[in-house]
Amino acid sequence: MGRRAGGWALGIGVWASVVCLAMPAAPDPLRALEGSSSYKPPRTPDGRPDLQGVWSNGSLTTLTRPASVPTLTVTPEEAARLVRDNPWVQLAASEEGASDLSDGLLADGNSDRGYNTFWIDPGASLATVKGELRTSWIVEPASGAMPMSEGGRQLARQAVQRRMARLFAGPEALPIAERCLIGFTGAGGPVMLNTIYNNNYQIVQTPDAVMILVEMVHDARIIRMNSAHRPAAIQPWLGDSIGWWDGDTLVVETINVHPGQGEAGPVYLSDKGKVIERFTRVSDDQIFYEFRVDDPVYYTQAWRGEMSLNARNEAVYEYACHEGNYAMAGILGGARLQEARGERPSLGPGIFPRSAPAPSSVSSGR
Repeated sequence: MGRRAGGWALGIGVWASVVCLAMPAAPDPLRALEGSSSYKPPRTPDGRPDLQGVWSNGSLTTLTRPASVPTLTVTPEEAARLVRDNPWVQLAASEEGASDLSDGLLADGNSDRGYNTFWIDPGASLATVKGELRTSWIVEPASGAMPMSEGGRQLARQAVQRRMARLFAGPEALPIAERCLIGFTGAGGPVMLNTIYNNNYQIVQTPDAVMILVEMVHDARIIRMNSAHRPAAIQPWLGDSIGWWDGDTLVVETINVHPGQGEAGPVYLSDKGKVIERFTRVSDDQIFYEFRVDDPVYYTQAWRGEMSLNARNEAVYEYACHEGNYAMAGILGGARLQEARGERPSLGPGIFPRSAPAPSSVSSGR
C-alpha cells in the first residue's frame, strides 16, 4: 500500500487523521522515567540492555508544532480539542458511513480521493512523553519549529524546483517514495519519524550491530557498534550510522546521508550534517528516544527532540512496496498523454475535497 496516481498528496508534516477520537490508555512514561534509576532492563547475553522487540511511535504528535499551538505540553482537555479540531480527523469523520452516490462526492473527478482515510492509521491521540501530552517532538528550540536558516530554506526551495522541473521525465525522476527507495516522511531516520501508517519498528541487536527494521517500505537500518565511519564518499540511504553504549543508553551517530534524502526532508541534512540519537529502555513497555540534529548548512542552531517508543505485541510484516507498482506506469503514461494533448503534466489535487481544503501545514510531498 502507499502508491497511487497523481503523486503524493498525503500530509507528511504535522497532523494526520484517525477515525476514533478516544484517547486509549497507554503506559505512563513519567512513572517509568521516575523509576528509571531502579528499573532493571532485561539483558542480552553480552550484558547490554535488551532493546529487542517491536516498538511503535504511532501518534498524532509529529516533528514540528502547529503555529496555532503555543505550548509544548497541553492538558488532556486541550489535547482532546486539538484532536477533535484536526482537519484530518474531520475529513475521516466526513467519510464515515455508507457511500451515497447521489451526494456529488465524485463530481469533481478527483481520482486522488480513492486513497481515502480508510487506509490511514497514524494513532489515536497526542503522544505522552515523560508523562506529558506533547504537541511536537521538537523540544528545542522552544517554538517547536525546525530552526532553518534563510540559506537552508533557499536550498530546500531549489531542490523542490529541480524535482518539479523533471518530475515526469522518467522513473528516476519520480519522488523517492514513489520509487519505493526509502520510507516517505522520514520513517527510517535519522530522525525516526512517525507517519500516516506503518509506524512500527523491530529492533534486533548483537554485540557487533543493531538492526532496526522499519515497517514503512521495509527498510533495514544497520548500526555498526564500536566502529568508525566509512569514507565520506559513501553516502547511503538512511546515512552511515555507528553506535556505542553510554551506560544503559544506546547512542547512535549518523553522518553522510544520501544527498537525495537529505535535500528532500523532512529532516534536511547536508554533507556537514550529523544526528545523534539515544535509546534508553525505561520500562518493559517503553523506550525513551532522544535526538539532536546539527547541520550549519540548513539550520541556525542545533535542535533536539524527544519521543516515546511503545511496545507492541504484534509482528512486523513485509511492506512490499515496489512489487506490482502499476502506479508508476500509470503516472508516466498519463504524463505522456497530457503531453500529446499539448498539456503540461501535473499532479492531482490531493485527497481533500475543495470544500474542505487541506491544512496549510500539510505537504504534498512535492
